[in-house]
Amino acid sequence: MIEKAPHFEFSDKINALKSLDTLIMLEFPDFNKIESEYPYWDKIKYIKKPDHYEIEQNEFTRKLWIATKTMRHLKNTKVYFGNFKKNISIRFKFNVNENLQQKLHYLDFNFGAGIQKEQLLSDLDKHKYLSNALMEESIFSSMIEGATTTRVKAKEMLRKGRKPSNKSEQMILNNYKTIQYISEQKENDLTIEKLFKIHKLVTENTLEEGNIGKFRISNDVMVMNQITGEIVHTPPSFEELDELMKSFCDFFKNNPKESFIHPIVKASILHFLIGFIHPFVDGNGRTARALFYWYLLKNGYWLTEYLSISRVILKTKTQYEKAYIYTEIDDMDVSYFIHYQVKVLTQAFEDLKNYIAKKKKEENKLSKFLKLPNINERQAQILFWLEEDENRFFTVKEIENIFKITNQTARTDIEELVEKNYLKKVSINKKSFNYWKGENFETTFM
Repeated sequence: MIEKAPHFEFSDKINALKSLDTLIMLEFPDFNKIESEYPYWDKIKYIKKPDHYEIEQNEFTRKLWIATKTMRHLKNTKVYFGNFKKNISIRFKFNVNENLQQKLHYLDFNFGAGIQKEQLLSDLDKHKYLSNALMEESIFSSMIEGATTTRVKAKEMLRKGRKPSNKSEQMILNNYKTIQYISEQKENDLTIEKLFKIHKLVTENTLEEGNIGKFRISNDVMVMNQITGEIVHTPPSFEELDELMKSFCDFFKNNPKESFIHPIVKASILHFLIGFIHPFVDGNGRTARALFYWYLLKNGYWLTEYLSISRVILKTKTQYEKAYIYTEIDDMDVSYFIHYQVKVLTQAFEDLKNYIAKKKKEENKLSKFLKLPNINERQAQILFWLEEDENRFFTVKEIENIFKITNQTARTDIEELVEKNYLKKVSINKKSFNYWKGENFETTFM
């Protein structure tokens, strides 16, 4: 589906750099821009040659690609992964250029600096937004894998604690439980047992029992283009999985000074490796995104917990898929995938800032409810939501989940609003009730 670049050998990198073709192309004024943006051949081949170049367009793009590959080759960091005594290995490389370094610094400053946490989130109910962020991540990670539902229905299910009614909702609930598990485990290292636990959480009731929390035991798993049926990736043999995944867990745990890899770069590589190795029959994408999330939290990137990374990936799914393909067809240069993941994190951070700005505007509207006598902040928020959507109703379980409070506190909050006639209690059965807007709400605020 993506044209493979022209092949050439680096018999000697010094001679390659000194070659006439390379020196000619180093004079090309947009060469630095190419290096900065890190495009693959399918973009470079359409770059128009300058008028003063007295060569054919095809020859120009070939030379430009040689120059690009030569410079990347000289700056690459190579990583060898697996068990070499048993001849089981994956070799890949990456290139952290100046542009990527700047972006990594930006993310380091905003994702890891403790003072930024207070500056960014001091005016925001952290628990409430954290709950919302976990729901968003769960929903969009499932949608990437084909879950079909709406955010409204999915959030309603999670808030009210309702049982999933179909496979899509089950996938979302599974992701939600997985992210909660990772948040609890974020200080710990990954083990094979914990990897199986994550996969079990991700795939519960959506996959045959014999395949849950276990590596695949055949080579029948292939990554295909769903439209054309073309095989775009054949993962390593199932016989290599035990060794590869042991090496994967060691790679997750260790980042020695002598071969240090920036944590965001390493999290991106870990994400890529799960997709490439494809250790499970199904659920590899969701597992990969969960581990990306875990590794960043483990390494102090606290803001990751407040982001919906998968929402950005869903919007740019074609780029996500191409980042995998570019890496594999360009000599396992995982830089393409790293550049993409850094863009995702940056956009997710921008989305968070926009959300906070929106919440600050809502605070002005919320203030009229806070001025009511004997109304706490949670109750004011419930009344605000009711004003925003007069057809909305609540349950005690939903309030418990949203605010991360005990069932008794949630029940007290909502029953006090019933006593003031801001809400009315509607029986569903002998044990369950829904809470809708009451008469005093109509007369006071509508």
